[in-house]
Amino acid sequence: MRATFRSLGRRNYRLWFFGGLISNIGAWMQRTAQDWIVLTELTHQDAFAVGVTMALQFGPLLVLGPFAGVLVDRFDGRRLMAITQGAQALLALGLGVLTLSGSAQLWMVYAFALALGVVTAVDNPVRQTFVAELVPAKDLPNAVALNAASFNGARLIGPAAAGIAVAAFGPGWVFLLNAATFAAVLVALALLRTGELRPLERPARGRGGMLEGLRYVRGRPDVLVLLTMVFLVGTFGLNFPIFTSTMARIEFHQGAGEFGLLSSILAIGSLTGALGAANRNRPRLRVIVVAAGGFGLACTAAALMPSYWTFAGTLVVVGACSMVMTTSANAYVQTTTPAPLRGRVMSLYMAIFAGTTLIGAPIVGWVASAFGPRWSLGVAAASGILAMLVGATWFAVRHSVRMSWHPRSRWPLGLTMADADGIPGAPAARSRAELQTTLASAESVGPR
Repeated sequence: MRATFRSLGRRNYRLWFFGGLISNIGAWMQRTAQDWIVLTELTHQDAFAVGVTMALQFGPLLVLGPFAGVLVDRFDGRRLMAITQGAQALLALGLGVLTLSGSAQLWMVYAFALALGVVTAVDNPVRQTFVAELVPAKDLPNAVALNAASFNGARLIGPAAAGIAVAAFGPGWVFLLNAATFAAVLVALALLRTGELRPLERPARGRGGMLEGLRYVRGRPDVLVLLTMVFLVGTFGLNFPIFTSTMARIEFHQGAGEFGLLSSILAIGSLTGALGAANRNRPRLRVIVVAAGGFGLACTAAALMPSYWTFAGTLVVVGACSMVMTTSANAYVQTTTPAPLRGRVMSLYMAIFAGTTLIGAPIVGWVASAFGPRWSLGVAAASGILAMLVGATWFAVRHSVRMSWHPRSRWPLGLTMADADGIPGAPAARSRAELQTTLASAESVGPR
């Protein structure tokens, strides 16, 4: 247990963790209230409109994310975050005022979602890479996983609280409360001991363009496969607001409180998965592949559930599998990328992970409206299974995995993986050597 929470032993990370937790609770409350008013107040249960809102909010990550990575690699992360967090607070305040005044219309919610997406395109990669300034390189996977735990701990509280608040006071007050919670992050940033930060190595002047990051990723086949898996699941699988809102409202005829409860139940699994990832010293590709397959199977089960409560129960497994996959993928990319390139590579990762919602959310929303919510979960299930097949195929080829037959053994049919360390030029040997070299490079530019 102590190993799971070891990053919290450092004052700077502890401040950042709890400030982020409070802010994330507010963000989840706003996201829940926003999806609910689009589905029930500004449209007549139009899941496609919810998908459009999500696309506008996350789409800028796909378009602007790679360019934002250049800013992240060149400028001080603490100052960039102060700017982006302040901007998000102002946007939440504006949406709250419009909603309380009764002036909010669908196009206005779309506009605020788009503006929030533009700010988030810079905020996401800087938040991801700033963690490396708070902890030593050896604790980075743990810190990344604890960040995910904070995010999903907030999801455990925020949506349920939002459901109650929307039913009792209306969505406008939820947006104003979210604006206030950004103060927690701003105070945490102000209280950090700058002398204990571990500034990342910045690229030399004249270098550091976006193309350099793309060239680096192109030379990493393991990262390319991982990004393909993240693209599939991020685009078509992680559209949880669409799944939970339409299943709650259309399939099971429930209200705002029950919708918020589904998001919190989903967070139980996500939090469990994040804490499990935090206990690992090193992220592994095989874990990501297995988690992708588990996500696909869990979504299949969720689509077949006959009642609200059985559906809610399967969401725990859906959340756990999705979090193990995404947290491990995030940590793998960060720990195997040299510090001068980390901002650009992580911005590309976040563009693919969250920005592709621009593509997937409207499609999944249309499927839910045209064929029913259960079929939209079927799309998510297919994305997880396909991602597993992509990763497993690459892993099998790269590590020379073969079927083996041992007739005298208790288990005659099995799998063997060639020990490529002693085979000159074997693919697995090259992959392992590349990974060790890159990891050593990443760790060498850690604390100074």
